Amino acid sequence: MMQLLASVFAGLAVGCLAKFVMEKIAESQSRAAARNKELDKSLSPLFQLAKPLRLFFLPLAGSDTFAPLRNVTQQKLIMAGYGDTLSAEDYWAIRLALAAIGGLLLFMGSIAGQMFSAVLMACYIVFYPDLWLRTRISKRHRSITNALPNVLDLLTLSVEAGRDIISGLRDIVSRRKPDPLGEELMRTLQEIQLGKKRTAALKDMSNRVRLPELTSTVNAIIQAEELGVSIAHLLRIQGDMQRNKRFSLAEKRANEAAVKIILPVAAFILPAVFIILLGPLLVQTMRSFGGQ
Repeated sequence: MMQLLASVFAGLAVGCLAKFVMEKIAESQSRAAARNKELDKSLSPLFQLAKPLRLFFLPLAGSDTFAPLRNVTQQKLIMAGYGDTLSAEDYWAIRLALAAIGGLLLFMGSIAGQMFSAVLMACYIVFYPDLWLRTRISKRHRSITNALPNVLDLLTLSVEAGRDIISGLRDIVSRRKPDPLGEELMRTLQEIQLGKKRTAALKDMSNRVRLPELTSTVNAIIQAEELGVSIAHLLRIQGDMQRNKRFSLAEKRANEAAVKIILPVAAFILPAVFIILLGPLLVQTMRSFGGQ
């Protein structure tokens, strides 16, 4: 009788554990599907236009000729946050489709006699994917750089209150608005929950993002755990360092703004000012000479 009860309770425990694991997997899959749908919507209209045409160029984009380019592009897509929704083959197939559209524009422009406009539009279409990808990576890195000091401050308070770093990160991520840093931390926490070592999950996060500020913070946390240094003290130091870096970066951008604004002023504002100031004088001078 006791063996029967033990077997029943053991089966119930295994069933509850399996149900819990399946619910967590289903929840992570639903979150991933929702995120993929949002990322797919965030693709530019030009990408959405060329996406159906990529099927014609997938064999060429997946060939061995594009293998080195695919490896580099895949890492860039991961850095931009599109690693799960846009593969390197699809990206290069879209680029080839846009190149074909650019060639068609050149042909139509040569027929219509508008070659200059056609060349400008074709160049924009051909080089747009690379510019778009670089912009997405820059924006994502900027967002992570701005959010990292605040997350480190909250994590420092959580660790000083007696909580471990993983549970503190989980609470912080669950209470913050969705952003690139929260997405990376959530993915890291899910990997740890599925059995990956904490140091390996943190290293994978830094390898995905490839942001120097985040990499230095992750390396410092890993070294502190290996050497037995106080995590709370290290997190406070890292938070101050990242905040100073963010302030220095903002100060650098503010100083560069004065230089960057010279070209728009010289190209657009100054000609308009000269026309307004000198236009009436030129008209009056021409009339006076015409009267003579």
